[in-house]
Amino acid sequence: MPELPEVEVVRRGLERHIVGASIDSVDVLHPRAIRRHILGAEDLAGQLTGERIAQADRRGKYLWLVLEPSAVALVVHLGMSGQMLVQPPEAVTEKHLRIRARLDSGLDLRFVDQRTFGGWALAPLVDVDGSLVPDSVAHIARDPLDTRFESAATVTVMRRKHTEIKRALLDQTVVSGIGNIYADEALWRAQIHGTRLTDRLTAATLRQLLGAAQEVMREALDQGGTSFDALYVNVNGESGYFDRSLSAYGQEDRPCPRCGTAIRREKFMNRSSFSCPRCQPAPRRSPPKRPA
Repeated sequence: MPELPEVEVVRRGLERHIVGASIDSVDVLHPRAIRRHILGAEDLAGQLTGERIAQADRRGKYLWLVLEPSAVALVVHLGMSGQMLVQPPEAVTEKHLRIRARLDSGLDLRFVDQRTFGGWALAPLVDVDGSLVPDSVAHIARDPLDTRFESAATVTVMRRKHTEIKRALLDQTVVSGIGNIYADEALWRAQIHGTRLTDRLTAATLRQLLGAAQEVMREALDQGGTSFDALYVNVNGESGYFDRSLSAYGQEDRPCPRCGTAIRREKFMNRSSFSCPRCQPAPRRSPPKRPA
């Protein structure tokens, strides 16, 4: 699933190419792509037609377009394989095209989704801590690249929990935008094992970890994000190349760039975690207490 850098690359592309354009028509080509819009395809197309795209916005992994004059948000769920492509109308129709919006600028905005886990839905905008976000995104915390992100407040939330630090990083209500890839990379940079408990880590250590997350996601953003296959692309259909710079994630049995020890893969929440056993030693487990 795309994480913050990948979604931000898409947002910037939309901002560059379609903000200011109006929607002339919308064709919904697959019902699953609008399943989150309860009123159905005809209602979605009707509400979008004539609207002007005023802004492309994001919080964490969540992306939306602000529409005028209705002042509602078109929330875009990329899912596992969703793509927002800006194409000339004469471009060949993509095999997995799900929604096509014709713009008055002469371009198409196309939603392509091979696995059909993503989709579009309309949502009202609500004020959350001084920022307008779709009501479906209101529970999501600010992300580390947000100009109003407060590291100290996030550290306080983390230290109040009794959970593994990687679980806290993946909890979008604690800090948003970080997924499996950048959690492993940030933990590697901060030299913390993902199973360390949040209430056992110092505030300084947690601040260092959040700083590492900011750092690695900025670097990924500069390289267009991380692409392991053709499913993640920007609005022009181009892949990012940060996968060449990964130090831990997906690097099983390769030497740690810091100490040379082979990177280890471990099971974690029905997925995999990658870490260096020397730089990121796992916490010692207390032996079970013997019955009296």
